[in-house]
Amino acid sequence: MSRKAIINAELVMRDHLIPEAMLLIEDGRIADFGEMRSHEPPQGCEIIDAQGLYVGPGLIDIHTHAGDGRFFTEDPFVAAQHHLRHGVTTLLPALYFSMDVDGYLQSIATLRAAMDDPRCPNIAGLYMEGPYLNPKFGCDKESNPWRGPVDPARHMPIVEAAADLARVWALAPEREGILGFVRDVKAAAPRAVFAVAHSEATPYQVEALMPYGLRIGTHHTNATGDLAKYPECRGVCVDEAVNNNPEIYAELICDSRGIHVDPYMLRLVRRIKGDARIILISDAYASDGPIPPGYDGVTDINFDYTGEIAGSKLTLDVACRNMMKHTGASIVNAFQYAALNPARALEMTDRGEIAVGKRADLVITDHKMNIQTVILKGETLP
Repeated sequence: MSRKAIINAELVMRDHLIPEAMLLIEDGRIADFGEMRSHEPPQGCEIIDAQGLYVGPGLIDIHTHAGDGRFFTEDPFVAAQHHLRHGVTTLLPALYFSMDVDGYLQSIATLRAAMDDPRCPNIAGLYMEGPYLNPKFGCDKESNPWRGPVDPARHMPIVEAAADLARVWALAPEREGILGFVRDVKAAAPRAVFAVAHSEATPYQVEALMPYGLRIGTHHTNATGDLAKYPECRGVCVDEAVNNNPEIYAELICDSRGIHVDPYMLRLVRRIKGDARIILISDAYASDGPIPPGYDGVTDINFDYTGEIAGSKLTLDVACRNMMKHTGASIVNAFQYAALNPARALEMTDRGEIAVGKRADLVITDHKMNIQTVILKGETLP
């Protein structure tokens, strides 16, 4: 039996801290934990001294396209290892709507192979950001090959190829015939989760898909339309539907300057949704478009060649740090947003928190989410 004990730790639990604590790992899983005055490390186990730093669950990034400037579909090893070094022990590479059928199928095959590669141990499935999004929104929208009607002859090969890997299917509820697509996905993958994305749907169109498993707002307040009934009045749209329905988790991209989501909006969303319904994502992308006027000094956002924001250069530890800065959230909250909540949203019941029996996916970090040590399935990474 492999045994390790983390000592002198500040354990980050789902809603509190345990100071001066110990955590015992046996065969890759959490076996016990508690204050050191009442828990002694078993004799003969490997000791990891946290030196008073925080120990929390490994981070879970459910929506990321790239890492270290490389798309997962191009070099999954480089991208996966980049995020892993930053404490992301579970991630879902996102496949974007700019792909045609063959592009999707090739990318699914590439990532399926990567999941069997020991160099990519944190890839846990796919986030399908498409194909049926609103063509008005998002970077690289000029090359969207999915502007036409919902067509099973086109999408079914993708649905079947990704059925056992895709944990999230993002869609625009206003697309004509979208319910047929939803039913096709559910028939192939009954546990599929849907997300409203790149959309100008009414709240009622969003809510109509909730019985089928719509439970996520993709990069909340980004790439969403605003329907104004009267010129003098602000309309209601996707953002209001996500805010108003407690069942829906709100993804947030939290960059250093508050460009994707203004810090005031971050605080408002936190007040409305509560800490249990926020999921931090990196939405990391690889794009080398020039920095447009007005964005001088911005280093953690990408742009396409039309000047459109094209995701981020973030990792989830940095997103947590930014969220704490912009909203005053605590480190406990940060681990909720980046570990517990995504695990719950996708029913990843074996990870996302410190609890007996959970996978020993852990990070040791300081109070500003500067990751010092990453532990994956009980093994300390070099």
